[in-house]
Amino acid sequence: MNSKSISSLNSWSSSLSSWSEQQLQLIPSPQFQIIHTNIPEYSVYSDQNFQDQNQFYQHANFQKQLTFQFKRPITGLQNSTIKSKPIPNVLPTQMSLVKSTAKYSRKVFIGGLPPDIAENDIVMHFRRYGQLIVDWPHKSDSKSLFPPKGYAFLIFEKETSVQELINYCVVDKEKYYICISSPSIKDKPVQIRPWSLVDADYFMDNSQPIDPRKTIFVGGVPRPLKAYELASIMNRLYGGVCYAGIDIDPELKYPKGAGRVSFSNQASYIAAISARFVQLQHCEIEKRAEVKPYVLDDQICDFCKGVKCNGRYAPFFCANVSCLQYFCESCWTVQHAKPGKDFHKPLVKEGADRPRTIPFKWC
Repeated sequence: MNSKSISSLNSWSSSLSSWSEQQLQLIPSPQFQIIHTNIPEYSVYSDQNFQDQNQFYQHANFQKQLTFQFKRPITGLQNSTIKSKPIPNVLPTQMSLVKSTAKYSRKVFIGGLPPDIAENDIVMHFRRYGQLIVDWPHKSDSKSLFPPKGYAFLIFEKETSVQELINYCVVDKEKYYICISSPSIKDKPVQIRPWSLVDADYFMDNSQPIDPRKTIFVGGVPRPLKAYELASIMNRLYGGVCYAGIDIDPELKYPKGAGRVSFSNQASYIAAISARFVQLQHCEIEKRAEVKPYVLDDQICDFCKGVKCNGRYAPFFCANVSCLQYFCESCWTVQHAKPGKDFHKPLVKEGADRPRTIPFKWC
């Protein structure tokens, strides 16, 4: 953090107790649900030693320093008018969330941590909201007790703990903050980034049926990116988007860094897979995402219709735009022995829903 940012934070801290008791009484009651908004990958701020919410509000300069947004709770999956449409087994994978009372993933990103804060200190600070563990990338391979890059993940035992944490946060420019202290820094604002479950699916055009064979896999999606943002980007680039989904972990319901986009027409679908890569930007995060056809694991061979493979599902998909079909082993060998097709490579579906190219040995 540069000297200008530090000066700004010091100025904010010095003004915390400047309000009169009468002014503080005008602050609305904090019984509200704050809607999750766009939050970047890396954080700049944070928060700690306030023991309860009333004390926290009494130490905040609401009018001059922070912009608060009080919103009503989200009650269901938005943009999901699909009453008469059968949903294929591939899309969307998160529709069961509509029946759940959960609003957030139990996994929460926290960034901008003091460099000398230990794992135990983080646990002790956030345990007031519920039982949790602290994790960060490659933690099991390292003996370090400190998050190495200034960020970590809070994994709570209960989803209600996340809602409780959010209720205690301050919102500044659509970002959540809470203060935390370390041996060298007191009351440092850190950023809290929850994942709202309603952001996992977005229907851009409800009048169009979802066709799994016009669906692409997008790998390397920035984890804060919402489904509607992914849909907007792909629609701007290729047009014809009717649905976008963010792949989430089935247990924690946290983004896995991949997504799916369905198109309403073949031309947009082919244009997307022909591009192979697309630049995705979310705030200060920019990633080069890989685009591939979404491979299904329950398709019959398009040539023999299961006759040559005893009705088993086709294991191979040809992603070349001249094919875009499913093959059993026998039909792949025959069809791709033809001139101009011997260089095609089959795709199979990986366990994490990621299509991958495999080597094919000719008989």
